[in-house]
Amino acid sequence: MTGRIITARHGRPDISREVKLDRAAYRDWWAQYDLAGLAPGQHPPDSLVSIAANAKTIFTSTLPRAIETAQAVTSGKREIPASETFVEAHLPPPPLPWIKASPDFWGVASRVFWILGYAPADYEGVVPAWARVVDIADQLVEASQEGDVLLCAHGYLNWMIDRELRKRRQWDLVARDRGNDFWSWRAYLPEGSMPVPSVSPTDLKEVI
Repeated sequence: MTGRIITARHGRPDISREVKLDRAAYRDWWAQYDLAGLAPGQHPPDSLVSIAANAKTIFTSTLPRAIETAQAVTSGKREIPASETFVEAHLPPPPLPWIKASPDFWGVASRVFWILGYAPADYEGVVPAWARVVDIADQLVEASQEGDVLLCAHGYLNWMIDRELRKRRQWDLVARDRGNDFWSWRAYLPEGSMPVPSVSPTDLKEVI
C-alpha cells in the first residue's frame, strides 16, 4: 500500500530576530542562520513524533536546523540520510540600499524579488528551484511506495512541494498541523485514498 508523504518544517533556530540590519548585514545574518541549530528548550509536537515513529523513510536537508529536527522527532534512534537537494533556495538580499530593517522584513523582500526573477549568478533562480522541487516530489513519491515518508526541511520549500504535489492531481492534502510555523507539517495521500490511522485524530488540529 502506498504510504503518506509528510513534509515538516524545522523547529525554531537558535538565532535572534530582534535586530535591525542593512542589506550587507542581512547577508551575514542569513549565513549565521544557516549555521544555527535549534534553540534549546523545544520539544517536537506529539503528532510529529508519532508520524516519525510510523515513517518507513525519513529524509532531511543538510542544514543543522533540519538535521536536529529529524533527530528530535526520532529521539536520535535512527540514521537519517541528509541531502542538499532538500535545502531551501538561498535568497539574495534585494537591491535596497540605505534600509535598516528586521530579518523578517528582509526575508519577505528577498522572496518577492527572487520570485520576480532577481538572482545573481551565484544564487539559484526561481526556475531551477522549481525544477529541483519536481525532482524532490518524484523522490518522495517513489519512497512512498514502501510506506510513509517524512521530509524534515524548510517552510518555503515545503510550500513549493505542496504546490507541485497538488498540481499533479494525484495527491491530496489530508491533514496538517501548525500552519507554516516551526514544527508544522502537512500530510498527503494518493487521490481518493483514506487516511491511515498512524496519528490519533486528537493530534490533528486541522483536517482538510
